[in-house]
Amino acid sequence: MARIARLIAALLAAAALLPAAAKAAGPSATRSALGKQMRSAGGGSGALAIDLDSGRQIFASRPDAARMPASVNKLFTTATALVLYGPDGHLTTRALGDVGVDPGGVLIGNLYLKGGGDPYFGSAQAAALADELFYDQGLREVTGRVVGDESAFDGLRGTISEGYRVTSEVGPLSALTFNRGRSGKRRPWFQKSPARFAAREFTKALRRRGVVVGGAAKVGRTPEGALSLVEQRSATLAQLSRLTNVPSDNFNAEMLIKGLGAEFGTTGSTSAGTVVVRRTMAGFGLSPRLVDGSGLSRGNRTSPREVVQLLEHMTSETAGPAFEASLPVAGRSGTLSDRMRRTAARDRCQAKTGTLRDVSALAGYCTTTGDAHVAFAILMNGVYPYSARRLQDRMLSALARYQP
Repeated sequence: MARIARLIAALLAAAALLPAAAKAAGPSATRSALGKQMRSAGGGSGALAIDLDSGRQIFASRPDAARMPASVNKLFTTATALVLYGPDGHLTTRALGDVGVDPGGVLIGNLYLKGGGDPYFGSAQAAALADELFYDQGLREVTGRVVGDESAFDGLRGTISEGYRVTSEVGPLSALTFNRGRSGKRRPWFQKSPARFAAREFTKALRRRGVVVGGAAKVGRTPEGALSLVEQRSATLAQLSRLTNVPSDNFNAEMLIKGLGAEFGTTGSTSAGTVVVRRTMAGFGLSPRLVDGSGLSRGNRTSPREVVQLLEHMTSETAGPAFEASLPVAGRSGTLSDRMRRTAARDRCQAKTGTLRDVSALAGYCTTTGDAHVAFAILMNGVYPYSARRLQDRMLSALARYQP
């Protein structure tokens, strides 16, 4: 009996040492835990958390002050893309001809490769288009040349934060990007003319299949009345959103913002794209200040309340599940893969991170140990990001244990 008693005592002691993941905490304890961490974040920081099931506020600290969101800005970009294109929507790259392929397999004139802003168009996709033209259309000769058409976007290659210069953060932006703008060489690392590069690579793909192409590849516009021959669809917008948010891909976000401008705005530019996003957000009752798609610019401003309201609104949209699924999982994936691994937040919270030199942000959803569905936003400005992330991780650990 004494041995059994000792065993029970040991098990109880071990249970007491289990991570807090197994324990739920009420509203008061949760507010206290969150407030303790926010007091160390400084006056440039704000946060808000709400219970999505009841609509009740769980915690608030300066929730209405506009702050730099860093890459949390991508939530506005991807939410807009998902709502307007739809989760199953695509970006399309097309091959068109001055005329169709004649019965002898000859295309008289040029073959146009028209970009639609797919950030992942590259060697595999060009090969698929070449296969369709060769095997399905019977193409054997192009009397003219392949013309790369990137006219859906403007000619600015970089981001506003870098004066539109190309940097290692974001490759050259083009409606007809190829292999994400990389040259395949050490120098230059990026292509000088993405459309010309794509046209050359597509010409090579055709020639490898035995298609005769009359001239060298060039850049130009597809003429009105050109005949669509074949097309290559991108991954779905649900997949592209995940590929953007999970690793916090700046190139993807900036491609998406230009694509939104081209498809739903006045032109394929960053500024036109931000107008589309702001217009969409206005329809949600939100008015963030947006100047780019990625959050790299220090000119972006939003508040924790606006971010939480976006998160809340998306739960009622058809695109809501795809939006939530696009976020990294705490302790598992993307920019959260090495955070909160031994806390209650692991596998319970999905959130978008954001980092600039003095900015750290985190916003997303938690399904708590108390079976509550929570939306939160933590925007910290004027902080050392490493220290700020430690505060945020403790906050999510506490939030993940919330019980109404």
